[in-house]
Amino acid sequence: MPYLFTSESVSEGHPDKVADQISDALIDNFLAFDPNSKVACETLVTTGQVVLAGEVKSKAYLDVQEIARNVIRKIGYTRSEYMFEASSCGVLSAIHEQSSDINQGVVRQKKEEQGAGDQGMMFGYASNETDDYMPLSLDLAHKLLIELAAIRREKNSKMPYLRPDAKSQVTLEYDDNNQPVRIDAIVISTQHDDFDTEANMQKKIKSDVINILIPRVKAKYKKYAHFFTKDIKYHVNPTGKFVIGGPHGDTGVTGRKIIVDTYGGKGAHGGGAFSGKDPSKVDRSAAYATRHIAKNLVAAGVCDEILVQVSYAIGVAEPTSINVNTYGTAHVNLRDEEIGEKVQEIFDMRPYFIEKRLKLRNPIYSETAAYGHMGRKPQVVEKTFVSPDGKAIKRKVELFTWEKLDYVPKVKKAFGL
Repeated sequence: MPYLFTSESVSEGHPDKVADQISDALIDNFLAFDPNSKVACETLVTTGQVVLAGEVKSKAYLDVQEIARNVIRKIGYTRSEYMFEASSCGVLSAIHEQSSDINQGVVRQKKEEQGAGDQGMMFGYASNETDDYMPLSLDLAHKLLIELAAIRREKNSKMPYLRPDAKSQVTLEYDDNNQPVRIDAIVISTQHDDFDTEANMQKKIKSDVINILIPRVKAKYKKYAHFFTKDIKYHVNPTGKFVIGGPHGDTGVTGRKIIVDTYGGKGAHGGGAFSGKDPSKVDRSAAYATRHIAKNLVAAGVCDEILVQVSYAIGVAEPTSINVNTYGTAHVNLRDEEIGEKVQEIFDMRPYFIEKRLKLRNPIYSETAAYGHMGRKPQVVEKTFVSPDGKAIKRKVELFTWEKLDYVPKVKKAFGL
């Protein structure tokens, strides 16, 4: 029976994502100057104010105020009328040293015996619904906002009234075979400059979304163009006005967009956020590792869709469980528990080996903090970091290593494919 499924995304200017990006910029700077840093930092943003809090064990000393301001400036909060502006907002730091009780459970004399930074369960998901092995509804929701941000930043923008805060939502119709057939509804809510009249404002923005944004998305992502039929229901700024936005309109906190960050409601989520955590925190590293497993298994042809769960006890290296669910889509003559056993043989899920396999002790996290941690393109970039005394260091790093299909040959060999 046909059904509808919905996913949402938020822009880099959304207050929760502003907080995520500041927290991950701190992580990157700590790791750039001291790769052994242990960091768990939270950010709160509100009208004219940024509050940084958390626990750190590191040899690095950072100008956290300047790091936060640079993030805010890059996002686009550079005008005083936003009531949250990079150069004038207050930045309060309440970051302190990491608890020795936690540290003794993580650090070991033998690195391979490194314990998990916390207890919990993490999930990785993949399906062959898109080229990125991601749910199509979330993929489209991200792409709409990425293109909207590109339009906002253009020198001679065709939508010059756009402000940084925005949200999207895409509802897909699926057929009896669980295949997406069309987009049923699109919601776009974007912050904007004030207009002369509210009626003209909403009419203009809706027209521009349909006639400027949508054609650009269709042209850039031609494989998805046929999903955009004339029957789509558009809800553009449905409240009628969205001038007050960003941290002035809604307080933002690190870690409040975990479904946007992962799979848009498909699969499952263990509840732990990613941003602001160094890779000793399995909330982050094991979620990346299970995504890496799931994507490589689907790409290798083991199944069409899979959910991988792993769980840990704080201070213990070996996972307490590994479980897989192929939703009945397996192409190998094995039960899911047997597939799980082979997964454990192929992928070492102890925290130290996850960090090494995915190169996680590098400053690679700022790029993850908006538009999703999963489904992104692996690439090598050079990044520059400047210490408070003016010393600059350059680091060549590999982004989104958990999205690589480097284990497909090993998976095929293990499963006889």
